[in-house]
Amino acid sequence: MNSKELNELRRRITPERSGISKIYGCYVNANKEIIAYVEESLGLMTDEEAGEYLALFKKLLSGRPGQNLIDIVFSTEQVLSGEEHKLLMALRTSFLADAAARETFYNKVIENLDMQGENYLILLAFDRYDVPFRSQNDETADDASEHVFSYFLCAVCPVKAGRTDLGYFAEENEFHTVKAHHLVAPPALGFLFPAFDARATNLYGALFYSRDMSDLHQDFTDAVFRTDPPMPAPEQKDTFQTALAEALDKDLSFDVATAVHGALCEKLALHKESKVPEPLEIMPADVSEVLRENGVAEERVTAFEEKCTALFGEDASLRPANVIDSKKFEVRTPTVKISVDPSFGYTLETRVIDGRKYLLIPADNGVELNGVTVNIPLEKTE
Repeated sequence: MNSKELNELRRRITPERSGISKIYGCYVNANKEIIAYVEESLGLMTDEEAGEYLALFKKLLSGRPGQNLIDIVFSTEQVLSGEEHKLLMALRTSFLADAAARETFYNKVIENLDMQGENYLILLAFDRYDVPFRSQNDETADDASEHVFSYFLCAVCPVKAGRTDLGYFAEENEFHTVKAHHLVAPPALGFLFPAFDARATNLYGALFYSRDMSDLHQDFTDAVFRTDPPMPAPEQKDTFQTALAEALDKDLSFDVATAVHGALCEKLALHKESKVPEPLEIMPADVSEVLRENGVAEERVTAFEEKCTALFGEDASLRPANVIDSKKFEVRTPTVKISVDPSFGYTLETRVIDGRKYLLIPADNGVELNGVTVNIPLEKTE
């Protein structure tokens, strides 16, 4: 799913627009025991309560595709006969009304999800969306629906004890401590099924959400989808850096590393300008071309591609947004840390003066020391 499709669904999840009529769920304690069930009609709630529930589901569609929003892809075999896909379809086709399917799903999640000893709430909501016709000019016609997208959302929300505060009691004209009830936190993870691809139903896909990009909850995804999630974004960055460092070894100079960072930043900037909703993906060969242009020996370039295959898999594609930080250009030595606007990273130079290695930074104007503007004379007076 791309950013446009995500935004289209996210805008829909409001009390005025959504077709969600009922919320199902269960409350699970730290001992993996269900201590309460949820089966609430939104029509019987106050607007404030309905808004709070919908805000939790809306959060599942927030974030960045490829980072904390992950496309789950089912194989043809799974769709035809897989138990996990069959259960998800049973929940969807019954509009979540199948109590036995809900109970099976709850137990599957509880048995396999590790919430680090926290109480949590599993919430489910079903929606039917009459997808409006969209012209090639990106104009929509709400009265000309071309497809009905039937889907459900699952949110897993930690439940935390409220803090104790001092409160005013008007009837007594006194202040006393007030302890809040347990509070439902935003979802730690969840998903949408099926996927909304090309503004249509894709039964071969789902969209998984994790609040923590470094933890894609493989225990959960394996139990619910029986698919391996992709490598978490922070791990992708570390793996890319490892491939580059190990393959190039001493040939990974400051200038080469700067060139790779600059080239990927430029690709991200051009992709942003193009307004293509899908995240940018490149092949290791694209990075190899940058290495060649900057004088890296062919055997080192080949070693880099082989290392990428070993670490990322065959025919692996890379997402520049995951392997570099386009908003950060930082140089560290054991005693100094330098942060530079990434668009000016090229201004840093390396020099060897009297046998010592130096990093040179242009300082023509606007130099400050501890917030005070200072001048650097062209020549030091004796």
